Amino acid sequence: MKYAAVKKITGILLVSSLLLSGCQFSPSTATRETAADVSHAETPSLPPGEKLKSAFSDARIPDMIGIARNNALQLFLNEETAEIAVIHSESGQIWRSNPADREKDTIAAGINKDLLSSQSRLSFFNSSGQSSMVNSYTDSVRHKQVSYEAMPNGVRVHYQFGSTERSIEDLPVKISKERFEQYVLSKLDKSGERALKVGYAEDKNEGVYNRIDKAMQGLQLTRALKAFEDAGYTEEDLAQDHAEHGIDQERSGPRLFMLTMEYDLDGEQLRVRVPASGIHFPEEYPINTLSVLEYFGAGGSKEDGSILVPDGSGALIHFNNGKLQYPSYQQDIYGPDLTMKLREASTSESKARLPVFGVIRPEGAFLGIVEEGDAVATVNADISGKLNSYNNVYPSFYVVNKSDITLQSSDMVRTLPKFQNKPTSSDFVVRYAFVGAEQSSYSGLASLYREYLLQTQGLPAMKASQEQSTVPFYLKLFGGMTTRQHMLDIPYNSTEALTTFDEGKMILSKLMEKNVSNIQVRYAGWFNDGLHHRLPDSIKVDGVIGGKKEMKEFSAFTSEAGIGFYPDVSILNVQSKKGFSPSSEASRSLTQEPAILYPMDLALGRRAKDLSATYVLSPNEINDVTTDMLKDMEPLQTTGGISLKDMADQLNSDMNPKKLLDRTQALDTVRKAFDQIKEQAGSIVAEGGNAYALAYVTGLTDAPMRSSRFKLEDEEVPFFQLVVHGSISYTGSPYNLSTYTDARQYVLNLIEYGASPYFAWFNAPNDVVKDTDYNNLYAANYEQWIDLAAEIYNEVSQVNATFAGRSMIAHESLSEGVFRTTYEGGGYVIVNYNNHPVELESHTVDARSYVTGGEQL
Repeated sequence: MKYAAVKKITGILLVSSLLLSGCQFSPSTATRETAADVSHAETPSLPPGEKLKSAFSDARIPDMIGIARNNALQLFLNEETAEIAVIHSESGQIWRSNPADREKDTIAAGINKDLLSSQSRLSFFNSSGQSSMVNSYTDSVRHKQVSYEAMPNGVRVHYQFGSTERSIEDLPVKISKERFEQYVLSKLDKSGERALKVGYAEDKNEGVYNRIDKAMQGLQLTRALKAFEDAGYTEEDLAQDHAEHGIDQERSGPRLFMLTMEYDLDGEQLRVRVPASGIHFPEEYPINTLSVLEYFGAGGSKEDGSILVPDGSGALIHFNNGKLQYPSYQQDIYGPDLTMKLREASTSESKARLPVFGVIRPEGAFLGIVEEGDAVATVNADISGKLNSYNNVYPSFYVVNKSDITLQSSDMVRTLPKFQNKPTSSDFVVRYAFVGAEQSSYSGLASLYREYLLQTQGLPAMKASQEQSTVPFYLKLFGGMTTRQHMLDIPYNSTEALTTFDEGKMILSKLMEKNVSNIQVRYAGWFNDGLHHRLPDSIKVDGVIGGKKEMKEFSAFTSEAGIGFYPDVSILNVQSKKGFSPSSEASRSLTQEPAILYPMDLALGRRAKDLSATYVLSPNEINDVTTDMLKDMEPLQTTGGISLKDMADQLNSDMNPKKLLDRTQALDTVRKAFDQIKEQAGSIVAEGGNAYALAYVTGLTDAPMRSSRFKLEDEEVPFFQLVVHGSISYTGSPYNLSTYTDARQYVLNLIEYGASPYFAWFNAPNDVVKDTDYNNLYAANYEQWIDLAAEIYNEVSQVNATFAGRSMIAHESLSEGVFRTTYEGGGYVIVNYNNHPVELESHTVDARSYVTGGEQL
């Protein structure tokens, strides 16, 4: 695909300054033509399509024809508006792509009114980097630029946005007084003269007429174009006038876009696909984002319901909550791409780990699953009362990203846009699954998603419900750290021990003496100069914490004691330039600079550029680094597995045009690396919990245990936990390094969410990290925490072990501060966060306490 090139700067800006260094659920895996493979030199014309035949009908939607149906669903289409509807047979619910009563909306006006009738929207850039938008109703359906093709289980819809009509660029910017009056005005009638005199102003000093662009809009532009045409003004005349006055106006092509959307019934779900090969755009107008079915299932201003968003553990936005002063919800799936995102994310913002969203009504609900293109997807949601009268949630996708290049010479500064070299190399697929009133809750939707992941091997198979096991105690031990020292005023790096392997054995022995069992140890800072280790393409165990010999002894000790030992490795983030070349091995941003990240200053809430920087490893390097790492780790004879600090937590692209990998391609690379690691290491514990990692891990730390609590949200829910419990053990942030100030609150949260306790320790005194890059480990000395940790573990384990290996089937709020979590088999726990006891059903739940009940196997 060709893109709008950055135009040359003339004058004192040197051209050289532009050069930058430089089955039911089974998704298709077949090789396909992508947008990156398709030439867009000429936008194809709208396919002729065909007249669709109605296979069946339904009196409730008389304006639509039946396209496809099975035992679970019926798909309908309105050929005049291109809108669709799905009837869920079991519940009888009708789910529409566009609100049925949108014409009665008293809030929406202008383009916002049109969007209610749209099925897709494109935002695009011009060559100057300015953003504009077209939508399928205003720019396609309204002009009857839409055609249809029948599919075996659905329909394919082709849209053409815009037209080849002439524009303001067909009118001269400047024309001499003589030519304007003698060769144009003299040939027109009175109405033609009036049209041009409104659109042009005479400059008597220069003897020319100048075009008034502000006046050349809408009907006036149409009249002016017709007037020039009536006067016989040609392309040659336009070129002559521009040449005469030194105007070098580069003509852009027509703003003409093509898009194909496919709707088909796949078992009990509706699958919506936008094939990349069906996206076409002019090189002058690269598409930035594509939004799909913005108002599918939208709830009106008088309806009850909630929107499910994937913020952290999960959150609900209630219909019509009246929070009109707060911004809409918008989060990138899997968090920001560190190669692309320049804005500072809030330190309190949780990432969207799962590519899902939904709408929940009393009579039924749907879950949207972003099946392809999830790596570049954003979930958007808003309430009624702002732009229109509807509550809606939908996905959008990045197609071509943009950044800005700032050029400066003397006192002249100019900013130019830089576009992604190729568009996203993926189809965009969203699967919609439906339930009736019985399952219409976030718990019901979580059950749908869990089943989807199990069927697509996206989640490890659950253990037998009869199997009992203990609850893990997660412990992160910090081995060594590298600090800057001075000798005779000469600076040098020195690696200091925080916890040697012998000290690690001592800490673990003390824990076991306190009846802490099933300990899972992530050992960080054990090789290549400590916590901020070098690239792990070669591995040398740090001698300051015991070296290779003592590491083997530590591994043997943990194996004999039944302790999981997971040496921790960071692959995607490189924190030392030793043995690493940022120019060749780091991801490149759009401005072709190596992608670099600085730690957050928690006090100021911004990046601290006085601390050690981290480079983003190019995804092109991940598989080679992984292969080398696994080869070097093999002789160490660790038996527990491996701990991955960043591979389940972030996903980054590489915008180097010579070896560009967009985020969807980077995801393929990361999956291959996970396959390698899983095959050799066997067991993986990872930080984060992005959906693509769930199939590979046995345990998660720093999993989402809360939402971001955005102002628009109304409830925080454990959707993530409802999906993964019984398949993967998990925990949140280490208690001693978290924002918790109340251990009791922490215990109750672990019990409500079915999670494990987690601490992060070292043996050295706390003050060793003062005034270093590791200030955030200010409270990690184990001695002040070990007794509390044992108490927490023994209490939590006693409750949660009952439900280990079982799926979490329901979570609900019973009253203010009181929640019930129900597991497979019927067992449940009720947690009371209040400072007073509560009476519920047959239970009295003491203040800041809990009770268990139901059938417990």
